[in-house]
Amino acid sequence: MLLSSHATLIAENLFLRKQLALFQERKVRPRRSTAATRTLMVLLSRFFDWREALVIVKPETFLKWHRSAFRTFWRWKSRKRGRPGLPKNLRVLIREMAHENPTWGEERIADELKLKLGIHVSPRTVRKYLDRKRPDRGADQRWATFVRNEAKAIVACDFFISVTLSFRVLYVFVAIEIGSRRILHCNVTAHPTAEWRTQQFREVRADLHPYRFVIHDRYSIFSPSLDLTLNDFGVRVIRTPFQAPTAITFCER
Repeated sequence: MLLSSHATLIAENLFLRKQLALFQERKVRPRRSTAATRTLMVLLSRFFDWREALVIVKPETFLKWHRSAFRTFWRWKSRKRGRPGLPKNLRVLIREMAHENPTWGEERIADELKLKLGIHVSPRTVRKYLDRKRPDRGADQRWATFVRNEAKAIVACDFFISVTLSFRVLYVFVAIEIGSRRILHCNVTAHPTAEWRTQQFREVRADLHPYRFVIHDRYSIFSPSLDLTLNDFGVRVIRTPFQAPTAITFCER
């Protein structure tokens, strides 16, 4: 408690000092506060009740800064990660090769690029740029029929992310019974370890249950080892197809 009070006092002093510096700068040269100043004040405000320490800025303006910081945070979280994409001409070439040679798979296309053009591309990268055909109505109907017939025996689960006012990322686990749309279990953690994920499924099946299937997407948080553990629990794991959120629509919604 003493350390917490000390940290609160330091944060409040820095908050007030920033306002004083901003006031002095505006007396010499009127201008808007910098992004760095606004961000620092928003971060400091998490340690104490900033409303009592706000002097030269209106509360509406400070809340606007906070919303702007949230937008910047989500823009950073939503940035593209991983390796850069292939050049446009190479993507077009891969699609043309697949179109002109329907029997070729991604491995054959990758080999042809390597042997004839000296372009080293992995089969997995080739598959990423192949045009995927949409499933026909019959395939959709078969999945819908399965879900309708086995609804009371299916549990759908998913993770979503929630960000607190202090920009802390929390992972929320949800499990829903498809037949009744009833939430069976939910929990929140900042660190979804393998042990924590397994424990959530143990709590879902803590009582006698009629569930025989667990549906989840291909999010990396659902590891293959977790699926093997669920199989040991006596349920069958079904991973949804790629880019098919409607396959787990109730839980996604």
